[in-house]
Amino acid sequence: MNADRIGLIAVLAATLALGATAHAQGFAGMAGSAEGFALPQPGTVFAFPEDHGPHEDFRIEWWYLTANLKSGDGTDYGLQWTLFRSALAPVAGDGWESNQVWMGHAAVTTPDTHLSTERFARGGIGQAGVRADPFIAWIDDWQMTGIEAGRLTATGPDFAYDMTFQAQGAFVPQGEGGYSVKSAAGQASHYYSQPFYSIAGTLTLPDGAVEVAGRAWLDREWSSQPLSADQTGWDWVSLHLDTGEKLMGYRLRSVDGAAYTVATWIAADGAPTPYPAGALSMTPTTVTDVDGRDVPTAWRLALPERGLDIGIAALNPQAWMDTTVAYWEGPVTVSGSHGGVGYLEMTGYD
Repeated sequence: MNADRIGLIAVLAATLALGATAHAQGFAGMAGSAEGFALPQPGTVFAFPEDHGPHEDFRIEWWYLTANLKSGDGTDYGLQWTLFRSALAPVAGDGWESNQVWMGHAAVTTPDTHLSTERFARGGIGQAGVRADPFIAWIDDWQMTGIEAGRLTATGPDFAYDMTFQAQGAFVPQGEGGYSVKSAAGQASHYYSQPFYSIAGTLTLPDGAVEVAGRAWLDREWSSQPLSADQTGWDWVSLHLDTGEKLMGYRLRSVDGAAYTVATWIAADGAPTPYPAGALSMTPTTVTDVDGRDVPTAWRLALPERGLDIGIAALNPQAWMDTTVAYWEGPVTVSGSHGGVGYLEMTGYD
């Protein structure tokens, strides 16, 4: 058996094992043991450009970009590009002995279709990785080059995209200075966002190429045990409001029906205001049958301290990511006290 096949089997085995533990210990094993790995620390100050790169002493990390787009005829689209890094063990190695595995997800959502695909790679052999300066993140031929401004590409069996982006504001720490708490038990991550990208380019779809432009949001997060053992998944939103303000919020669900909600309000100038657990309420208002799963695809969100009382609704309620670790991900529209667009991600519903 050649080295390539051995490496592929190792990646698939690790990924499938990760998914198999999803319901036993939190979504996709994210409540697994952190023994031997670094843990997020309050008071840590981000250092750029270094923190745009990987943190291999932590178990889990991602570079996660979503975009709300519109074509010249007014049709709405959504785009996702994600690179996940996971350490199989706390002991590093070189080449095929690397303890790092990589997974990439890409998707395009239209009002009528949701197209998605995934890639896997072993660390240490150049097939995937991230470099902080100059910034590049890649897996096979998918690339995100540049962090203040750059290019984003991905290809799948039935779609592709080639986009350029430009930051129009500062990077924003989530939580208390970038220390984002996920549960009453204290699980946490280091987390920052770039919610101020303008983005434009070409979507190549089964019916042909479409020129689009819009707004994009990058999330950067790393941890070693971001969920507690009784948490089964999350409902996360990133919203571009018509006022120029932004909202990040999430609801982490527990097996007993309880939920832990967190929010950050981001002013138009980029100044963040983090809110404590419970300040944001997130209530499902519409449940959709998504290939036999009951998935909430419309929500009411309220943050009284900001006068926010909105409804969000999926552009395409069938935006299911039928990937090895499956979840729902797609663009939403915002109405109510504020208008706007954004993205909704929901895990643990399979």
